[in-house]
Amino acid sequence: MPRSARLLVAGGHYHVINRGNNRSQVFESSREYQSFLSLIGQAQARIQLSVFAACLMPNHFHLVVSQANRTDISRWMHWLLTTHTHHHHLRRGSSGRVWQGRFKAFAIERDEHLLTVMRYVERNPLRAGLVTRAENWPWGSLAWRQSDRSANTLSAPPVTLPIGWLER
Repeated sequence: MPRSARLLVAGGHYHVINRGNNRSQVFESSREYQSFLSLIGQAQARIQLSVFAACLMPNHFHLVVSQANRTDISRWMHWLLTTHTHHHHLRRGSSGRVWQGRFKAFAIERDEHLLTVMRYVERNPLRAGLVTRAENWPWGSLAWRQSDRSANTLSAPPVTLPIGWLER
């Protein structure tokens, strides 16, 4: 039986995640994180998504995005993960699955729920004990908001970020 199409809607906001196959570590060096971010930039050049928050972790990633058309996220993610897997295997001389499978996309409302999900995503490295302050994790949008990188990576969310967002 063929896989069913995802029920993603035009204009919808989503929390998108994927994890390394068998929860294995995907990103083992700064170079690998940077390479994935570069691929995100290339995916954006192909199909534009609004990226409100992001966090790359050693064995998974989170994105908070919105799409203009019903199939944008699926097409964007297919290109990103297929291209990343190819590069990953070339770099390591490996084969097989890198990601656990199809990405997951959870719908988000355009209100406080969006802020809650963004906060969850941006504070993921703090909860995992990788940093003592979430904004110190270089592979997440909380740090990017404090640098010139956010202008190239992040879209303004449809809700106002509360005062003190960066200090939390």
